[in-house]
Amino acid sequence: MHIKQPIAAALLFASGTVAREAPASVKAFYSSVKNGGDCTGDDLLQGGFYDTDEGPTEYGYCKKNLSKGFYLKGPGNELVNMDIDCDGEQTHGDGRCGSSKDTQGQTAFKDEVSKYGISDLNAYVHPYVVLGNEGDYSPTFDPREHGIEPLSIVAVVCNNKLIYGIWGDTNGDDGQPLVGEASLATATACFGTEMNGDNGHDEKDVLYIAFPGPEAVPGNVAKWDAESYEEFEESITELGDNLILGLGKGFVTNSTAHVRRYRH
Repeated sequence: MHIKQPIAAALLFASGTVAREAPASVKAFYSSVKNGGDCTGDDLLQGGFYDTDEGPTEYGYCKKNLSKGFYLKGPGNELVNMDIDCDGEQTHGDGRCGSSKDTQGQTAFKDEVSKYGISDLNAYVHPYVVLGNEGDYSPTFDPREHGIEPLSIVAVVCNNKLIYGIWGDTNGDDGQPLVGEASLATATACFGTEMNGDNGHDEKDVLYIAFPGPEAVPGNVAKWDAESYEEFEESITELGDNLILGLGKGFVTNSTAHVRRYRH
């Protein structure tokens, strides 16, 4: 896929968030995944996860129709939901994380992001996605074993929008082995300011796509010290646009010839 529109023209600002409509090719890939049935066999990297604490364990990490990377998939035509993660640095924000009953003082990649001049990710600013399940429970899953690097781009297709997030946190063993969680900034960009630390998006219709390799990490190109979601999102959009090349054909290209090499 080639996105012809300039980045500035493709970004629409509404309700204080970047609301970019997903391109037709991304919508086509979304539809093929959502309506592709169960993920099974070699396509299923790891299953057996919950989408909600009391729900079935039929959700997992899937690579069907991807040459590299993976996405989250549920049974039948289900994807996953979007629970809210408010972990990390919270020195500024509008207070909506205050209702969270499960906030940790740091994210899993605090040390990695500190190399870029900030103390930690901020759930109000950084559109991070929670991937991976680690700890003393079963099943577990480590995205790094499949080439996904910390702070790499994760495409989020939600509410007919395309959001570029980053892999910024993991699921610990303080509850069920869950999938389908993202920062408040991600949820707000997708679904608006009614999202808060205790109110996420319950419908199982969100697609998260993780991209592998060092070329998926924005490094110094990202404005990690951004004061707003809009500012950070704009800084990683060009890399995200390059990484989704090929999704309209139902796969992520094996070649990285069209992906700009970003300095880390």
